[in-house]
Amino acid sequence: MTDPLPTIPVRVTVQDLRAARYCLPGVRPWFRRHGLGWQEFLDHGIDADRLRATGDALVDPVLREAEVREASAPASGSKDINLTEASHGRQ
Repeated sequence: MTDPLPTIPVRVTVQDLRAARYCLPGVRPWFRRHGLGWQEFLDHGIDADRLRATGDALVDPVLREAEVREASAPASGSKDINLTEASHGRQ
């Protein structure tokens, strides 16, 4: 029997919110309500498990987008966030 492959933590970014067709002005208060740092998210992304832990079904489409993006990313190990894109969510 083979051991299952370790799962790689998925990092959710602002591009995943956009891919899920969520509007940033609506998501910002959602982050506040759940005690999550909006600016930290814009700058660094957020671990998918932290979003999943909210228990809010609204995160499901965003998590799917992040998983698809990471699965299709080159295996270079570099998953840098596009800071230029992230800055568009600042108000």
